Amino acid sequence: GPARAAGAPETPPVDVALVLVDDVSRSIDDAEFRLQKQGYLYAFTNPAVIAAIHGGQNGAIAVAYVEFASVGETRVVIDWTVIRDAASAKAFADRLNAEPRSFWGRTAIGEGITAGIHALASSGYKATRQVIDVCGDGTNNAGRDVDAARDEAVAAGITVNGLAIINDHPVAWAYAHVQPPGGLGKYYRENVTGGPGSFVAEIHDFHAFGNAITRKLVDEIARIGDRGGAPRG
Repeated sequence: GPARAAGAPETPPVDVALVLVDDVSRSIDDAEFRLQKQGYLYAFTNPAVIAAIHGGQNGAIAVAYVEFASVGETRVVIDWTVIRDAASAKAFADRLNAEPRSFWGRTAIGEGITAGIHALASSGYKATRQVIDVCGDGTNNAGRDVDAARDEAVAAGITVNGLAIINDHPVAWAYAHVQPPGGLGKYYRENVTGGPGSFVAEIHDFHAFGNAITRKLVDEIARIGDRGGAPRG
């Protein structure tokens, strides 16, 4: 882990400290959860992501992966890991892909962002940029106000980006949760994301998750995306 004992050498600087904050609430079924994991495996083994990492001043990023559902349901699944080449990226993705699902509760996005803030505060890494990447398919319906958590992150110099997974055919009980007025992308832009260069990516199919995550990671690492808002999948 990144914690440094007295007298131990400092951790090397990284270009980005990135917390992946994933929604595993009950609106995400097991098949969709597996597709999310496979998407991360695809993205972190994609040459475009490795090239973006190599293109940074330090040639390295630090990544942690957090799952959240309802209040009291946040878990650091994979603690801080430095990725600087294809081998370390694949090792991280393999570990992530092998981990079981953490929760099944409601959707407390504010709790997920707060967990990301705490992870960054204790990372021990000197990063040029700090990013929380929130992925989910619905609105905040439990716990802390999501905009308050977002504002706390932005005040700390953290950029919060979003990947809104659009459910175009929701079940009746989840309709208002996954299809808020104006759409989930609009909800994320207004309530979840913020900070310099923040954006929301929208996808309409879990099977497109890997491509969307790849484009999103490249943008977060290299900052080459459209500053106006959303790379779309």
